[in-house]
Order: sequence, then structure tokens, then C-alpha cells
Amino acid sequence: MAIHPSADVADTAEIGHGTRIWHQAQVREDASVGADCVLGKGVFVDAGVRVGDRCKLQNGVSVFHGFELEDGVFLGPGVMLLNDKTPRAINPDGSLKAAGDWVVETGRVAYGAAVGGGAVLLPGVRIGRFAMVGSGAVVTRDVPDHAVVVGNPARIRGFACACGRPLELSATGLDARAACAACGQQTVIPKRDLDLLRRPPARAELIRD
Repeated sequence: MAIHPSADVADTAEIGHGTRIWHQAQVREDASVGADCVLGKGVFVDAGVRVGDRCKLQNGVSVFHGFELEDGVFLGPGVMLLNDKTPRAINPDGSLKAAGDWVVETGRVAYGAAVGGGAVLLPGVRIGRFAMVGSGAVVTRDVPDHAVVVGNPARIRGFACACGRPLELSATGLDARAACAACGQQTVIPKRDLDLLRRPPARAELIRD
């Protein structure tokens, strides 16, 4: 474990073996960061957040209370994982909101998923295993395993292998199967996820694109 002198790591935080925490990062109370992780400059890990093993959080990432990262997650520079669906600084009577005046939404980034720089994950969303979120995307709904999503709001544009390369899918009954041209690994995409790829965007999304 290596923690830069300028980093602020709470005494009650748990940091795994081999993890490196760099300049001006902050890991708050009761957070848990697994083994062999890298937390870049200015990373913020909120109170109670769990980060799995072998995760990479690049410079300026913010993971707020309510989100959990499974093993092998990559978060690019400036990624924000949010937790409040109805944010306000004050209550209707004008008083400053306290901890008990709002509801923390829980979200998850699953095993091996990658989120590109500057992307925003809204409260409560789940990013599937080995999914890829494009840089600058705004994710407003759950992302299936292996799906590639881009845009604001983020929409599925394809699917990716565990190695990160795009997949060329061929239909096999209700599902689709692909052998990665780069690593040869076979991946099966369920029909329900393929249907999300083929579904036309809602009118509001058409206007916003």
C-alpha cells in the first residue's frame, strides 16, 4: 500500500494490499478500497463506498455514497457517480438540508466495466459486467452486460468483448453470439439486450440528440 502525503484517508477507511493513492485524493470514513487499486490525483471516495480489487480511478473521479464498484472497474478522468435524484440545497421552508432530508440512491458498476472520461452516472443506475460507457456520456438508465453506450442520454450503440474490442454479432436463435477478432473469446448477448439496441429512441431523445 502506498499513500501520497497529500492524500486524506480517514482512519476508519480500509485500504487493500498493493493499492496506490496519489496526490490530493480523499477516501472518507468507513469506505473500503480493495487490493491492487490505483486512485489518481484528486479522486474522491465518499463515506461508506466500497471499491473492489484491481480498480483504476483516474484523476478527478468522484464516487459518492450509494455507489459500489465491483472488481476490475475502470473510471476515466473526471467521471462522476451521483446519488441524489432530487437535489436541493434547502428545504421548502428555506432551511439548509441535513443528512436526513434526502434519500441516497444506490447504484453499482459491475465487474470489469469501463466508464470513459467526463461521463456522469445518474443516481441508482447499474452498469453491467464488461460494459463500456463512452466519454462524456450521461447515463440515465441501467446498462446491460457488454453493452457500449454513448451520448446524452446514453444509448446502446453496440457490444464489446471483455478485452474491450467491439463485437460483430451473428444471430443464433433468440440470442446472438460473437467470437472476438482480437482475443477469440466467445460472448453471448441475450435477445432482451439486443432488443434494447434495436429500439428506436424516444421522442425526447430524438429532440436532444
